[in-house]
Amino acid sequence: MTNTSQKTIIEKKLAKLVEAFTPILYEDDEIFLEGMKDRNLAGDDIRRYQHWEWTQGVGLYGLWKRFAQTGEQKYMDILTRFFDAQMEIGFPALNVNTAAPFLTMSYVGEHLQAEKYLVPCREAAAWIMEKFPRTKEGGFQHMTSDTLNDQELWDDTLFMTVLFLANMGRIEGKREYIQEAQKQFLLHAKYLADPATGLWYHGWTFNGNHNFAAAFWGRGNCWVTIAIPEFLQMVEVDAPVRDQLTQILLAQVRALANYQDESGMWHTLIDDPTSYVESSATCGFGYGILKAVHTGLIDPSWEAVAFKALDPMLNHIGDDGVVNQVSYGTPMGRESKDFYKNIELRQMPYGQALAMLFLAECLHH
Repeated sequence: MTNTSQKTIIEKKLAKLVEAFTPILYEDDEIFLEGMKDRNLAGDDIRRYQHWEWTQGVGLYGLWKRFAQTGEQKYMDILTRFFDAQMEIGFPALNVNTAAPFLTMSYVGEHLQAEKYLVPCREAAAWIMEKFPRTKEGGFQHMTSDTLNDQELWDDTLFMTVLFLANMGRIEGKREYIQEAQKQFLLHAKYLADPATGLWYHGWTFNGNHNFAAAFWGRGNCWVTIAIPEFLQMVEVDAPVRDQLTQILLAQVRALANYQDESGMWHTLIDDPTSYVESSATCGFGYGILKAVHTGLIDPSWEAVAFKALDPMLNHIGDDGVVNQVSYGTPMGRESKDFYKNIELRQMPYGQALAMLFLAECLHH
């Protein structure tokens, strides 16, 4: 529970986060763009990927949530400028990661009743339904801009692609989109949620039937903590699916409480205290837990777990509004869990956005 003085601090930090957000949103990811010169699967114009990837997609969602909460026009202006600039360049080929920015675009198009934003969203959702590469059992294969990831399920997919599909099902009145989203949540849970701990593995491959390095990666888990309550609030879900996803989320939250560091943060490998504590996962867990409480999915007693992360996260937001201790984009650790310990720390749009989501949800009181 936040008090008056803490509320003031949170509001000031939120303002700083937003101030720092736009320059970070438009920063080029040189490592990704350099790799795309040789590994662009679709072979289309690389400039289209420059600012239209999952990193921006998560960032935009954080900004949309600020607009939805405050109604302040400055947030909408940033969003529409961003989408208008991308439409001038054109959209990249669709995959799990390039689907992510369409989630916010669908909300903006709906809010403004603007066909220029809704038309690309309709086309993207139809492509996902009809043409998205599938694994065995019909899962969305985690194809990215530069890697096919044949027959692989990753926990990131639920946030990056499935939420958008569900939202378009709601906006367009297409129940089949929502049914497909339900299927994807249950199928990913089948292969990624560990029944022993409640935590989620980063990935699963049907080529060998295993969970790669069997890593309980922090940020990968936080996509699930966020995606389940967002999905269940976003659309009308069949009662048995709702019950199942609620139980899956509760099992994860119990595990997160057990593995939370004394500082209040979580480690980049959740069950490995020798791995560094990581800000984006911590904010994602904090937000997801509070969101689940506020939407009635889990008991209010779990709030304390999220609020334990608040002070350390406030300390990790610099005076310039940049979130520190954020791990860079992380592909699959295929052989060793140690791979995750060596991911560099960088300022990223999703770090800003996840901190925005967490702090804003703390102000819910």
